Amino acid sequence: MTFWLSAGIILTLACITFILIKWPQVRCNGVTPVGHFTFIAILFTSGLDVGLIMFPLTEFATYGDIVTNPEYGFTNPLAIEFGFWAFYIWSFYFLTCFYFCVIEPKVQFFTIPLVQFINNLVIIGTCAFTAYLLLSNLPWYLPDLVSESAKQGVFYAVVLAVISIAVYSSTDIRYLRILSIGSTWLFFLLIAVFWIAVLLHEQSQSMELLQSFALLTGYFAHIEQFIMPINAYHEFYLFWWFAWSIMIGQFTARFVGGMRTYQLFLSMLIFPSLPIAAWFVILYYDHLLQLNVSSEYNWLMAVVGIVFVINSLDSLIRLYTDNLHLSPSRLGKLPYIFANILALGILTLLFTLDFLKIQWVGALVIGLMFSCLLFVICNKSGGLGSIGSPERTAKN
Repeated sequence: MTFWLSAGIILTLACITFILIKWPQVRCNGVTPVGHFTFIAILFTSGLDVGLIMFPLTEFATYGDIVTNPEYGFTNPLAIEFGFWAFYIWSFYFLTCFYFCVIEPKVQFFTIPLVQFINNLVIIGTCAFTAYLLLSNLPWYLPDLVSESAKQGVFYAVVLAVISIAVYSSTDIRYLRILSIGSTWLFFLLIAVFWIAVLLHEQSQSMELLQSFALLTGYFAHIEQFIMPINAYHEFYLFWWFAWSIMIGQFTARFVGGMRTYQLFLSMLIFPSLPIAAWFVILYYDHLLQLNVSSEYNWLMAVVGIVFVINSLDSLIRLYTDNLHLSPSRLGKLPYIFANILALGILTLLFTLDFLKIQWVGALVIGLMFSCLLFVICNKSGGLGSIGSPERTAKN
């Protein structure tokens, strides 16, 4: 699996380099273009899930224990956490977004029936994994939610409710903008609340907290370390990003509003990384000083994480039902809602039983990428010559 993952990373980086060299000035327009802020909000909230909110506090200690994990010794835990979630890794989304916005309309690889089937299998599987992550992390953040005997049942009920809300919101496009922009501002609010709480804590020192940002330079100074898997856990993360990349590219490509290629590339790497950096810095400072500001903040994190999951599931459900032509208008609203809740509920349970793994989904996506490249080279490479031509640029 490591060799397959490394091959996928090399392919991804090679394709990104080719695109930026050959078509840097091409204007990218989706079928439903939106403004820059709305696009970034859709990208950010669709391209992330509950892991961003809930994972860091469980991982900093592991990254800092270089006796047990010497492979992390090249930099600090904050830089490693940032490297697993931000900047370079978002280039995966750029590649697929550019492909579906500019190249796929010409080559039509994803209209091939077998490819459509595999693509939708990937999307549905990753939807279920997102719900599974919420289910597996809620007990850690909300240990006092209910009595021990009823705890597991309550968490299952919460996840079922989240899936149900996401399925319902996917029935109408008007909910997309509300969810995306609302989730973004809610995350900004979460960051602000945590900063204020930590700054007001009696053990906190404001200059020391601000100086924590300097630790992020450890990522950029050693960015080459993050390109290939550091260890099995980093490999899991990379497969996870591959699993998300192809469907997030399909979804966000619809909303690109005329940015040039290089602008799209920079926007997708930089803008999501800024709030991630602010969030990780405050969490890392809290971890170092063991402030434990208040249990209420765990509730707030859980609420924001749940909203992120609803937003992500809404986007992905909307995508695979569109691909399969299973819209609410065609099936009827109630059958649409029931079928999606049932499918995602069953698949989520399969993840809890360790019957499915996100690494398998990521490996499948890498296979799709190689197949797509081969298809383009063998059948459609001549059709790409018009990309970036004066005629196309004028039209865009």
